[in-house]
Amino acid sequence: MNPLLAIGHGLPNYQAICAQDIQPAISELLSKAEAAVAKSTASDTANTWDDLVEPLEEATEALGRAWGVIGHLNSVKDSPELRDAYGAMLPEVTAFWSRLGQNLELYKKYKALKESASFSSLNTAQKKVIENALRDFRLGGAELSDTEKPRFSEIQERQATLAKEFSDHVLDATDQFVYATDKPEDVAGIPEDALASAAQLAQEKGLRGWAFSLHFPSYFPVQQYANNRTLRQKMYEAYVTRASELGPQYGQGQAEWNNQANVLEQLRLRDEEAKMLGYANYAALSLAPKMAKTVQQVDQFLTDFAKRAQTFARQDWSELTAFAKEHLQLSKLEPWDVAYASEKLKEAKYSFSEHEVKQYFPLPQVLKGLFMVVQTLFGVRIEKDALPVWHDTVESFKVINQQEEVVAHFYIDPYARPGKRGGAWMDDARGRRLLPDGKIQTPVAYLVCNFPAPVTINGVTKQPTISHDDVITMFHECGHGLHHMLTQVNTLGVSGINGVEWDAVELPSQFMENFCWEWEVLQKMTAHIDSGESLPRHLFEKMIAAKNFQNGLGTLRQLVFSLTDWRLHSSFNPHEADQSAVLQLSRAINDEFHVIPQSDISRWPYTFSHIFAGGYAAGYYSYKWAEVLSADAYAAFEEAAEKTGSILNAEVGQRYQREILAVGGSRSAAESFVAFRGREPEIDALLRHGGLA
Repeated sequence: MNPLLAIGHGLPNYQAICAQDIQPAISELLSKAEAAVAKSTASDTANTWDDLVEPLEEATEALGRAWGVIGHLNSVKDSPELRDAYGAMLPEVTAFWSRLGQNLELYKKYKALKESASFSSLNTAQKKVIENALRDFRLGGAELSDTEKPRFSEIQERQATLAKEFSDHVLDATDQFVYATDKPEDVAGIPEDALASAAQLAQEKGLRGWAFSLHFPSYFPVQQYANNRTLRQKMYEAYVTRASELGPQYGQGQAEWNNQANVLEQLRLRDEEAKMLGYANYAALSLAPKMAKTVQQVDQFLTDFAKRAQTFARQDWSELTAFAKEHLQLSKLEPWDVAYASEKLKEAKYSFSEHEVKQYFPLPQVLKGLFMVVQTLFGVRIEKDALPVWHDTVESFKVINQQEEVVAHFYIDPYARPGKRGGAWMDDARGRRLLPDGKIQTPVAYLVCNFPAPVTINGVTKQPTISHDDVITMFHECGHGLHHMLTQVNTLGVSGINGVEWDAVELPSQFMENFCWEWEVLQKMTAHIDSGESLPRHLFEKMIAAKNFQNGLGTLRQLVFSLTDWRLHSSFNPHEADQSAVLQLSRAINDEFHVIPQSDISRWPYTFSHIFAGGYAAGYYSYKWAEVLSADAYAAFEEAAEKTGSILNAEVGQRYQREILAVGGSRSAAESFVAFRGREPEIDALLRHGGLA
């Protein structure tokens, strides 16, 4: 009756899963996985795909699927009970995967399979799985001595615990803060829909007037639109001090939520892990399964990119400060003024506001336009489905090919809410694989965002609208989802996003963002919330004119994040550092490359979940690295559009699907890119798209 054990190859009943189900289900699945490992390493087990790899994959996938469901619920439906149950089993699950990665007997059997005559009879995907497995055994510590392996396992378990604690602290600090006011003058300038959400939050909290939280859909409209500078400052200070030693001082945290020590310990453990495996630092270790070859290559890529963007960023900053001084009477731009002044400058320069554009993007219409792009380019059909969900605002869909076969499913969880981790992401609910009975297990994806939720006022629920930036986010996560769902590889380890080099995994997501700027797409993706009219051409042209507004500043901001991540894992010595050293490094990098000073109170590294809780450690650079690939890939559609007049070219789309999406991780990303473009990637398209040429 345990819903986590009833998953099989299907999908779970999320609503039926309770915290009490976790320990017995995971314990049983761990036992079965251990038995499968023992069988695989037995001397009488043949070193073949069918006898060695397939049974092990079957058992470990069952464990991974169930644990993935628990991790997913922990991210989207957090509760004290679920958090405790998840945390209790985390060390055991981490220990199993650590033992598996260090299993010398299993490593030997995989090597024997690679060296056997039967290896040549395997298909390309199966060979890639074996080659990846041998690499991962080495990175997992299989070649360490018996005296070193226990410490290596301790490092993995402690890192998993620290990552969970980091994420919990950020979520708690974000959830805990609420600022309320019943004075209309305090909220002047904030758009009506944001005020409606604030009024609803106040009502839910038993407060008068309007209430604002640190969840981004509540926080950012204050920064962007509130005329009240004191309110902007109050919210800014709470936001940038989350999960730090300053948190309690600014009203949004408790001392135990401070991630300062957590960050330093994670860096020390990563450095120790790298050195145990024979690498100079964690950045070098991280490159083993990536496209980039050396630590210096990545550092040089980021440094050169930053220097190229600095000229444009200085122009952006000079224009903004001059405008703020002349038109807003702000002689000095404080950090809580930047978004506000930027919005005013954009309105003055291009005669439109983000809020005006937002009224043309009701979420259902955005999804309709998104699905139109996918269906046109890739020859599939998307229909509503009725899969089990974890919240009543979650929707499910199925993807149907031209042969009327269901090839994938996906969920969309669009709205921010308490207990849900911030940000946006795609995750793998189920991967494509050929099952032992000969049937194909179709892939299933989670697409998770944090858009403003529908607001109910006086019993009337208003359809939610999202910003154009949110539209881009939706397309981005769908791009990841398409990579996962449209794979044609039947071997789990390299189907979809599995086995794709980390610094290339953002290619399909960033590629999809480009369609959000096409008139041909926006005509069908927009419908004004009141009139139903599509986006007018004159407003679209203003958006295009403003597309690269402050892109120099935006690019430098991302590169400071990337360089901080990279140098923390390459040139930084965490063993000789105190708890303030991480923040000092981030400031030094900001001072060297950015044109905007970092706020004295900003503690942004302590909420940098991508690298301390999200798997992007020594990998945040991949956003910019893959942006070169994605812009160049999109240029193929632009070239075709010059001849046909349509950016939605099905012929190019199907070639992109065949050479990039369908092959997943079964070959290198470099090979896939060349197969699609017919040449090596070039940076020209990215610089042109970003106005940095």
